Amino acid sequence: MKTLKIASIPGDGVGREIMPEAIRVLEKVADVHGGLKFDFEEFPYSCDYYLKHGAMMPEDGMDRLSQFDSVFLGAVGDASKVPDHISLWGLLLKIRQEFQQEINIRPAKLLQGINSKLANPQDFDIVVVRENSEGEYSSIGGRIFHDDNEIAIQNNVFSKRATKQAMNIAFDLASKRKGLVTSATKSNGIFHAMPFWDEIFEEISAKHPNIKSESKHIDALAAYFITHPHELDVVVGSNLFGDILSDVGAAIMGSIGVAPSANLNLNGKYPSMFEPVHGSAPDIVGKGIANPIGQIWTAKMLLEFNGEANIAEHLLKVIEEVTADGYQTADLGGKYKMTEVTDEIIKRLGK
Repeated sequence: MKTLKIASIPGDGVGREIMPEAIRVLEKVADVHGGLKFDFEEFPYSCDYYLKHGAMMPEDGMDRLSQFDSVFLGAVGDASKVPDHISLWGLLLKIRQEFQQEINIRPAKLLQGINSKLANPQDFDIVVVRENSEGEYSSIGGRIFHDDNEIAIQNNVFSKRATKQAMNIAFDLASKRKGLVTSATKSNGIFHAMPFWDEIFEEISAKHPNIKSESKHIDALAAYFITHPHELDVVVGSNLFGDILSDVGAAIMGSIGVAPSANLNLNGKYPSMFEPVHGSAPDIVGKGIANPIGQIWTAKMLLEFNGEANIAEHLLKVIEEVTADGYQTADLGGKYKMTEVTDEIIKRLGK
């Protein structure tokens, strides 16, 4: 019997509602397939925790999380209680950086039965590979002077090692898919970092002659996600560019509520973290209408990374069967409650 130890952090807002739904699904998956067991432990780290303790997690929080195979996160943030820069840097970004989760993977796929926001989406299937540890989200910089003379300085940091790592993963994924890697750049406007990025992309591309590669400026590529998403395969981008493009990908799927993501540690020293793309959505908390698919699809990615690829594909297949038959929440124009969608997924997993 294989046991996966999972640290669950429901977090804030609807994260507390969708996390139990995804755990129900994972427990059903283990029951159906056999040979697999989950050992969940819930951690209360959140904005409410911050209001009580003055920190998003205790001093030994990272040590405790490091004992698990994976971290399963719901949503972080409630700006009405705690400023976003405090909640994110105290929990989400803290985990990403200290656990060396240097790669973020976000698929954007037109699920069966879901109406895209696009008039003619043509069954797009994109994976965005995002460098997740440096780039534009570096904390290096500062502020000086006061009043109208105040200056904010933010330093972008691009290392060859981390850039090559993201690109190599993109090419590896493309070799198992449609065989195309698109690089997000802006070398016509960002003088140092993006030419550096482009040079490394050319270097990595040359090592994969059987994979087609191309570079597109971020503004044009964002538009391409809207006009020609079906022509894209694997897209690799810096921390900021990958973040923006993957949210565009989530939007064209029909709702950000269905979008999953994975923050991967590749050296085996720390657990990886899996989280849906959507936020805590405080405006719909308690209404029972949050979309559970983003968290459940994220569970699929957790399974896949932990060596259960066949089980993961079965789960995604069932998710698509359910959406194809119209079991959709209000954000997708559907009439079903959160628990009803989950119940249908669990029912079909049993078959």
